[in-house]
Amino acid sequence: MSHHHPIRKAAVLGAGVMGAQIAAHLVNAGVDTLLFELPAKEGKPNDLVNAAVKRLSKLKPSPLGSREIGRLLQPCNYDQHLELLSGCDLIIEAIAERMDWKQDLYEKIAPHINDQAWIASNTSGLSMSVLADALPQALRSRFCGVHFFNPPRYMKLVELIPHAGTNPAMLDQLETFLTTFVGKGVVRAKDTPNFIGNRVGVFSMLATMYHTSEFGLGFDIVDKLTGPAIKRPKSATYRTADVVGLDTMQHVISTMQNTLPDDPWKQYYQVPETLGKLVEAGALGQKSGAGFYRKEGKVIKVLDAASSEYRQSDAQLSDEIQGIVKERDPVKKMAALRAGNSPEAQFMWAMFRDLFHYCAYHLGEIADSAREVDQAMRWGYGWGLGPFETWQASGWQQVTEWLQEDIATGKSMSDAPLPAWVTDGRDGVHTPQGSYSAADDQLQARSALAVYRRQLQPELLIGEQPVAGKVIEQDEHWRLWTQANHDDVLILSFLSKMHSISDGVIEGIQRGVALAEQAYRGLVICQDSEPFCVGADLQGALQLAVNDDMDGLRSMIDGFQQAVMRLKYAQVPTVAAVRGMALGGGCEIVMQCSRAVAAFESYIGLVEVGVGLLPGGGGLKELAIRSVENTKAGDSFPLLQQYYQQVAMGKVAGSALEAKAFGYLTERDIVVMNPDEILHTAITQVRSMHDAGYRPPLSNASWPAAGDVGVATLKMMLANMLEGHFISEHDLEIGSRVARVICGGEIDRGTMINEQWLLQLEQDNFLALTQLDKTRQRIEHMLKTGKPLRN
Repeated sequence: MSHHHPIRKAAVLGAGVMGAQIAAHLVNAGVDTLLFELPAKEGKPNDLVNAAVKRLSKLKPSPLGSREIGRLLQPCNYDQHLELLSGCDLIIEAIAERMDWKQDLYEKIAPHINDQAWIASNTSGLSMSVLADALPQALRSRFCGVHFFNPPRYMKLVELIPHAGTNPAMLDQLETFLTTFVGKGVVRAKDTPNFIGNRVGVFSMLATMYHTSEFGLGFDIVDKLTGPAIKRPKSATYRTADVVGLDTMQHVISTMQNTLPDDPWKQYYQVPETLGKLVEAGALGQKSGAGFYRKEGKVIKVLDAASSEYRQSDAQLSDEIQGIVKERDPVKKMAALRAGNSPEAQFMWAMFRDLFHYCAYHLGEIADSAREVDQAMRWGYGWGLGPFETWQASGWQQVTEWLQEDIATGKSMSDAPLPAWVTDGRDGVHTPQGSYSAADDQLQARSALAVYRRQLQPELLIGEQPVAGKVIEQDEHWRLWTQANHDDVLILSFLSKMHSISDGVIEGIQRGVALAEQAYRGLVICQDSEPFCVGADLQGALQLAVNDDMDGLRSMIDGFQQAVMRLKYAQVPTVAAVRGMALGGGCEIVMQCSRAVAAFESYIGLVEVGVGLLPGGGGLKELAIRSVENTKAGDSFPLLQQYYQQVAMGKVAGSALEAKAFGYLTERDIVVMNPDEILHTAITQVRSMHDAGYRPPLSNASWPAAGDVGVATLKMMLANMLEGHFISEHDLEIGSRVARVICGGEIDRGTMINEQWLLQLEQDNFLALTQLDKTRQRIEHMLKTGKPLRN
């Protein structure tokens, strides 16, 4: 192991939008963090930084993993607290993009930095070598760029940018820290303007805007074509510009104009006319209420470029383009766009063509290989496929021929020739051996850093080869398998849609435990992709209810209860490896495994009331038990009441940290920052529990019930909510039944009850609810629309 550089404390300089959120996310990750801002001119010196921390709790989506995070951030100002920097091992500068301001700040902090600390700038495009020159010679080798994307908690990308003098060992250690401890996807970029993500991303937006006006399309039409239709975020192009802020867009474009004088596309690095007009008029996008779109009450209107008025957005796509967008085969799809007659098809071909042309031309200069470009676009812009992957999937050689034609006939935005490597007979840039590096003219394998051995199922690009696991047993509902080099731990993956729980999946759980007990150290439940599990297969349940098949329903719920109890009482440890949503029955599986390993971005909750049901797979039983176990002293009813409210309102924890506060995860459960590391961590957990002589819990424990007194208290709360019109009559019915179960029924308070008693109550009340029309309407509505019905 190389010399390890511990990061005991970090400091973030600059409490603007990015700085404050980066600091908050470091605290999410368990790093002691100081946040610095200018001292306030009036009032208390810390007023500015305190206001910035306060603003964090209002942002959506929330940068804070739990309510405490804001309080744990240490606010500082440059007048009083500079000497505290000497105790920091990582210092991230995130002040405004002004070279002179950054240089002044570096001079100010230099005397206070210890001789082990790393210094990094979160600049989105200023030159690292120029910034490094502002530091004293002794600090330069410990300086580099660390560029987070907004919002930093949720965007996976961090660009790591060395300058010529950066110490390579520091880069490796910083990459390891950012990957495991901050949970990021690190892409190393060369020190060129706007690095990789914004260089390609902003060009892509400019090209899209250019072609929008060339083909005379509406902004809303373009957003329909450049969002999920091509595996990109819903905010597509113009909505994204509104969210980023049109003034910010303008600034980034002018940076490109000033810093890329020799770029063949430089004539397009200009603020598009409509965008310029909007900024002049103070319409800066979302933050000012209007940009390319304007919200009027509930209605979202779109700007009409010709009339400069906002109109109803009723984007209708032509039949031709609708057919092309539905095409599954990427080769046929690209060919259809190229051959299309409609302005939409021609627009999309032009947009892809110029993006491919640009990326190929600049690859050698901006990135170590094509992998970095595609990962940057996936992780920093939320694209489902990077530009090179899209090209490769669409048929590299055919698309290349079309590019050459369009460049020769002057259709392309630039007449710059394609680099020779594009046309040397290759079929793409990503192969099982590595990805093409234009700078070195060879394939480059993935990073050999030890940290990547923790990612047993890394996100692969098109053309890369997955490391196949060994299948032990499978059918159409589930797969039992082992990971290469880890054949002592059995892994169960669900194969159902959204990993929902059907009878087949329930059989898989039983089979997995049986097999693990026979021949393995333990069982891990881990899915191939997010979500972990969205709960019961509602379609099947509705079918049984509509047919009044009570026996079928009872055997379904009974089968699920038996399966989760099997997980809890297995003779070997069972570990749930969670990322993304674990809802309803998914949450109940997590709660009843011996342990959970949850990615920080796990969203766990019991949401059954939304479909008119109650948790019937041990979720209420576990909360009743945990209210007693998690109460340090005194009466456990207040905690039970909190747990009850979460279920009655169908609340989902916004992070794994919050899930601990909600009681869905226990103190023993492990939170992992990087979702790609959950399988590795789950396997190591199984081994350590097994090696410590694992025994399941004793099965005959009992607890005092909250009983009739508890039920009455919870029902009072419901009655008040009904009176205030916060809930409906049907909500009251469901809520009363949840209260009855979680309190152990209408029995004397303090009566000792056991698990079987609570499971029976869950079953009876669950079945009673399936008989109600209003519950059936809720289930149908959820299946049709994916949204809960309030009836």
